[in-house]
Amino acid sequence: MNPRPSTDDTSDIRPIIVAEHASARFGGEAILPLHYFRFLRQRGIEAWLVVHDRTRRELEETLPDDRDRIFYVPDRQVQVWGARLAGRMPGGLADLSLGPMMHAVTQYTQRKIVRSLVARVGATIVHEPIPVSPKAPSMTYDMGAPVVIGPMNGGMTYPPGFPGLQSRFAHTLVDVGRRGSGLLNGLVPGKRRASALLVANQRTRRSLPPGTCSRVIELVENGVDLTLFRPASDARPARQRPRFVFLGRLVDWKGVDLLLKAVADASTEADFELQVVGDGVERSRLEALAGSLALGDRVVFRGFVPQPECPQVLADADALVLPGLYECGGAVVLEAMASGLPVIATRWGGPADYLDDRCGILVDPVSPTQFVSALAGALIKLARDPELRRTLGTEGRRRVEAQFDWQRKIDRIIEIYRDVQRQPTPSPVSTRELWMRSKAAGIAARGAAP
Repeated sequence: MNPRPSTDDTSDIRPIIVAEHASARFGGEAILPLHYFRFLRQRGIEAWLVVHDRTRRELEETLPDDRDRIFYVPDRQVQVWGARLAGRMPGGLADLSLGPMMHAVTQYTQRKIVRSLVARVGATIVHEPIPVSPKAPSMTYDMGAPVVIGPMNGGMTYPPGFPGLQSRFAHTLVDVGRRGSGLLNGLVPGKRRASALLVANQRTRRSLPPGTCSRVIELVENGVDLTLFRPASDARPARQRPRFVFLGRLVDWKGVDLLLKAVADASTEADFELQVVGDGVERSRLEALAGSLALGDRVVFRGFVPQPECPQVLADADALVLPGLYECGGAVVLEAMASGLPVIATRWGGPADYLDDRCGILVDPVSPTQFVSALAGALIKLARDPELRRTLGTEGRRRVEAQFDWQRKIDRIIEIYRDVQRQPTPSPVSTRELWMRSKAAGIAARGAAP
């Protein structure tokens, strides 16, 4: 891909991107640091990347010309043991316990690498794009250059009408973690001492721990590479049976079980197919559910598809369905819009930030029964009306080009880097003030609890 033509002199910007992972293959937020580094380098900007050794092979294959600009953190023995133990634990519990521990080990080693690199190459800014959780503490401070953290995206809860999705134990763990985040961010003061914090939305801003950096800038978390995700050719013959696609991990909060029930209801009134693309712990249960609903060849489970093949998956579809109930972001929504597809998604979290009724259908998560009925109605509506699918898809592409193009996002991050480099870092909140704010936030949370 060719870099965006520019006459702008960027010699004043020399960023280091620091993250645990930078990968298109890992999925989720791991792709964000990779995109920042890749697009900055395509602009000719002197940039470096510091990541864990787990992604070395992929990065050396995909970025051969930048091998001397990527620095790797090796696995520690404690991380090897932690990974083995995490494999025997429920995913949610591992994410809340061993995940942060292993990330802390990586960050501790990265501190030394980044500080040395800043001094050696004259870096002007350090950018930590992930983890996107606003509560997660950061060890990226006192680097010898201004630090930018984010864009973060979080503060999510499950819709009130779906109380059974999160166990009481998991709810307690999350609640304890969120209430203790103020103390953790006091002990590990990266977000207190940062020059700027980036947040994807106001929900995330409200979720920042007490006492964090006062300079908070809003910047969308996800973006789309418009050279990879493009509308299919208009010359392609229309299918008699429209193809809907779900693309994502098969975990309970993605709502695929509800989607299958909606497909069963809708199939009595419209002829269409659903491709379920992805893998996860819920796959066998979902396949059994599809069988019990007698969905036959109407639903196809394709399994995991590597990220480089996802543009083709979307190009071969007529619409995307994402019935997630805990989506902070939902990058696949933007990728589908860039591919000229209409989107059916939940009016909750990230998708509600991206979609409106001009480019998709948002379904309110009032209750499981109502949600299934509304999903079925949306499926029927799009399956029956190819012109509506075209109209919504065209508007989705236009919206992505205007607001979510990665090139526009890089334009904005360059502006932020320059702004941060020019201004002094805000003074961190004192330990006493942090304690008082954390205490006040804890009292407020207890008062708001049912």
